Amino acid sequence: MPDPKQALKLAVVGHTNTGKTSLLRTLTRNPRFGQVDDNPGTTRHVEGARLLVDGQAAVELYDTPGMEDGIALLDYLDQLAAPGTRTDGPERIRRFLDSPESRRRFEQEARVLHKLLECDAGLYVVDVRDPVLGKHKDELAILAGCGHPLLPVLNFTRSPEQRLTSWREALGRLGLHAIVEFDTIAPALDGEAQLYDKLALLLDRHAAPLMALKNDVIRQRADRHADALRLIAELLVDAAALRLSCPPDHDAVQAATAALRRSIREREAACVAALLKRYNFRSHDFPAHTLPLEGERWGMDLFHPQALKDVGIHVGKGMAAGAMAGATLDAFTAGLSLGAATLLGAAAGGLWQGADKLGKRVLGKLKGYQEVSVDDAVLRLLALRQLALLEALEARGHAAQAPIEIAGSPALTPQEQADPDGWRSGKLPDELLEARSQPQWSTLADNYQASARHRDVVQALTRKLAVGRPGPMGSSAAPPGGLSF
Repeated sequence: MPDPKQALKLAVVGHTNTGKTSLLRTLTRNPRFGQVDDNPGTTRHVEGARLLVDGQAAVELYDTPGMEDGIALLDYLDQLAAPGTRTDGPERIRRFLDSPESRRRFEQEARVLHKLLECDAGLYVVDVRDPVLGKHKDELAILAGCGHPLLPVLNFTRSPEQRLTSWREALGRLGLHAIVEFDTIAPALDGEAQLYDKLALLLDRHAAPLMALKNDVIRQRADRHADALRLIAELLVDAAALRLSCPPDHDAVQAATAALRRSIREREAACVAALLKRYNFRSHDFPAHTLPLEGERWGMDLFHPQALKDVGIHVGKGMAAGAMAGATLDAFTAGLSLGAATLLGAAAGGLWQGADKLGKRVLGKLKGYQEVSVDDAVLRLLALRQLALLEALEARGHAAQAPIEIAGSPALTPQEQADPDGWRSGKLPDELLEARSQPQWSTLADNYQASARHRDVVQALTRKLAVGRPGPMGSSAAPPGGLSF
């Protein structure tokens, strides 16, 4: 039995430029690991990374250079064989590593084979966009000579140019029937779990640490998903609760509206930055997060009526383009339950005991001030944009080089038209309606006050955001207590 404190060692091997470094980036969630380039032979030496469970290394991964001349190397191995003798695979490989050519012509291949001999198994990364050629078969014959299990990892499986069927047939003819599909650019939500399941079948002596790693990956994914929904809920409560007061004249109202829109844009950008950080992506992975923007959906400014129409949100007459677009103007009433006459009488008689609590809001009502708040349609758009970003982050591998794209076409999908979660046309969640009457709940306000009720509302909204949405392993999250809008 292997030492439980000894990490499973895996060599990541394969032909040049098949995505070996990309696989390690995605498994470690580290977009900075190694160097990824379209040019062949980018990795010239062996690099390592560890996958931890409870602070202990469960798996050690070693990124190796690409094999470039398997056909010639296989011929050279045949030349090294002593006439009339029979040697097994590992002995042939060691004989090659002791030869002068392992330090000259085949130096890169020698590094790969030396590392595979040191490891427990190898992950053979395949770019399934490539045709199956003789050089690939020769590479596999050489790698098999090391005497360690090989698990083919089929990369770029979501490409329209993929040749999955051809590769599966070719690998099967070579006796490699345990295969895993793992697109390093856009991995399936359960892609890592499938990888560790296949490894556990192939390496049954290491099944326990592999299952611990699999369960840890599932737990971390669930934690990230829950944290992301909480970040979105906090954004929505901040936006719903925010109210800016102003005197009842045209210039003051326009100035307050401009300030409101600026605050909400900055708050949305902060939420985007927090989501990127939580999923360990870099800010330049999503360059569209600086607002205002230009272009489609995410490229459209948050307060532009067309941005709302593009995602199927009904735009009322009050959302016409202009200085007041995206904002609602109300009398100074939210959070004040007493009528104006009662307030005036109480204040005149010196009997109003709640003046200290409500302060400027009471004074503002007495002076006829107005409040500017975020329109319901903008709250809907905020929710839809952040949930779309979350979905994109969960489907993205850390090897991806192209910028994150969110629904590049304004045309709605049938699922969007059906509006299953109610954000386009249903009633806003009760939590946001309550936040409307609690301006001190907005962290954007000067009089922000944390409270237990505020935290409870954020938690309840977080649960509602999860209703009907894909959970951390791709299944729909079940609403606690049957919550619905």
